[in-house]
Amino acid sequence: MRIAYVFLGAFLAIAQSAYAEVASPPVLAPLKRQAQAAELSAQFLSRYSYKPVPLDDALSARIMDGFIKSLDPDRMLFLQTDIDRFMADRSEIDDAIERKDLKIPFAIFNAYEQRVVDRMNYARGLLKQSFDFSAQENYSVLRDKAQWPQSEAESNELWRKRVKSDWLRLKLGGKTDAAIRETLDKRYENTLERAYKFKSDDVFQSFMDAYSTSIDPHTDYFGAAASADFNVSMKLSLFGIGAVLQERDDYTTIRELVPGGPAQLSGKLAVGDRITGVGQGKDGAIKEVVGTRLDEVVQMIRGKKGSVVRLDILPADAGADGTHRVINLVRDKISLDKQAARKTVLSVKAGDATRKIGIITLPVFYEDFEAKRKGDQDYKSASRDVAKLLDELKQEKVDSVLIDLRNNGGGSLDEAIDLTGLFIGNGPVVQQRGSDGKIEVKSAELAAPVWTGPMGVLINRGSASASEIFAAAIQDYGRGVIVGEPSFGKGTVQTVVDLDQIVRNSKPEFGELKVTIAQFFRVDGGTTQLHGVTPDISLPGLSDPTSFGETSYDNALPWAEIKPANYTPADTEATLLPTLQSRHDARVKSDPDYQRLLQDIADLKAQREKGVISLNEAERRKEATAREKRFKDRAQAGDGEDLGDDGLEAGERSLSADIAIENARKNAKDVLLDETVAILADEADLRQGVLKAATKESGNTNGK
Repeated sequence: MRIAYVFLGAFLAIAQSAYAEVASPPVLAPLKRQAQAAELSAQFLSRYSYKPVPLDDALSARIMDGFIKSLDPDRMLFLQTDIDRFMADRSEIDDAIERKDLKIPFAIFNAYEQRVVDRMNYARGLLKQSFDFSAQENYSVLRDKAQWPQSEAESNELWRKRVKSDWLRLKLGGKTDAAIRETLDKRYENTLERAYKFKSDDVFQSFMDAYSTSIDPHTDYFGAAASADFNVSMKLSLFGIGAVLQERDDYTTIRELVPGGPAQLSGKLAVGDRITGVGQGKDGAIKEVVGTRLDEVVQMIRGKKGSVVRLDILPADAGADGTHRVINLVRDKISLDKQAARKTVLSVKAGDATRKIGIITLPVFYEDFEAKRKGDQDYKSASRDVAKLLDELKQEKVDSVLIDLRNNGGGSLDEAIDLTGLFIGNGPVVQQRGSDGKIEVKSAELAAPVWTGPMGVLINRGSASASEIFAAAIQDYGRGVIVGEPSFGKGTVQTVVDLDQIVRNSKPEFGELKVTIAQFFRVDGGTTQLHGVTPDISLPGLSDPTSFGETSYDNALPWAEIKPANYTPADTEATLLPTLQSRHDARVKSDPDYQRLLQDIADLKAQREKGVISLNEAERRKEATAREKRFKDRAQAGDGEDLGDDGLEAGERSLSADIAIENARKNAKDVLLDETVAILADEADLRQGVLKAATKESGNTNGK
């Protein structure tokens, strides 16, 4: 091990000479508490995971591979010689963790930082030259499995094409050469500056991410910042000023004011204002934050309810030398309503009737665990909010309810069970098998369902975990129709373990582990693991299943099957599905919006499979012209505006332009939702027909 360290250290010392003309980024070193946290995590993961994986040479190799991939996924930064040197330590990480020694990952990260600095300076240097866009050249956009550059000359050629590609995108977007140089120089400079802002905790978080996901895809490590973000996502609340912040040109900029929050109610802040300093308390000294990382500024602004934060503000319309103002705000509880359940109602024609479909969009299965544990009777939860929305929809006399779970990555298992109970009342929802092999059936326990009418669930590849539990239960019970893409395929259960509680630390130091502890199974005995939930009626999707979803992980658990639970499915849905499918097929065949979506998906798939883009301007303009014609035809048909591709990245446009584009995307026609609503309208129509027939038959029987 000592020889390996000396060898890697020698590489870094030699490498420095190649970068003599630029300032080197800070050399980061591990902290004692990080090494202790890694060793404690290893003890826990080796014993208590659902499928314990020993920390040995094999796992060490996986951790190394995952760590390097996380730093340089497109193989654009490191050289093959770097990788060869790293690999000398590939089987040593396990021993190092047990010795509480993290020099290996920190040495790799320091080399990564230096490569970023070198490549960004090289890219900026290329902007001084002119590019020949008449040449026949291609640039590979899929490099995750490509060879690492074998030499500096090969890396230089790779980056020449990268910069040329960036330039051509902006040129096709209508930018002048001068504007392109300025934009790209700033883009590469921003990347360069980020390399100087990394801290020891960033390295440790990246390394522990590589370690935890080497156990299984859904085991995670949470440092202090990641833990705080996870808790916020579950509570849907935090204590702060109620402003959405964004980093723009080294300034922390206000992008949005949360309605009802202290910032909005004060009337002292506006979108576009820049925070240049933050102080604590009414008289606390203000610390300048220009150039400070956004996450650090956010932590300074958040705090205890009722406490005061002072902000030094440079108004949106002021220049860099403009007049500042200092304001005091009292922190309060901020509800993240955008992530909460919400409803809309759409009317659609089905048969001879117009049907009202209530749509409930649920972005995450949230639950305020802490408030619930403390006995708060009004704690925040997804199922409680949906129950209220269902009551409102009943008052609005909707004919059917759609639960939209697209891109809902999961959340609380209990919430998935309780949400299912809103539609089935009482009964088994999911089966859970622990590491000891014991199976526990978890049931909904409502005396009666809140909604008994027709319903459906809309899913896509981004619907995972708790979303799949809910959709699978609705499908197994025959309670509603499942529409969309096959879901993610995550059939495992995790729990969060506080490492500081384990060792009885009085203050937080070691972070938390989200550990896989069980596998869940449907009530019919199958599992969503790998396979996901297969919709009753399939809709197209934009995602690539080879790179997104459980099947994309090489260490995912296999599919399995157990005995069915004791439940009683209905057969109504199954009898309606053939007619629903035929109506759907006929409708989309003549729907121009749907057909255009299919064309977009086909084009995206073709480009994805091609894996390269042309750097020839004439070829790219020909492609752009064809694309623009398609968008123009859509705009004339009333299907939104052409957002096009201006070649700019987030933060490179004006704030107002970014917000306008974001709003245009939000307001764009949702073809898949519209078709799903039509399917549910058909379902309501058919169910009413079945009910009328049954009522008539009952009447005839009684009259005999």
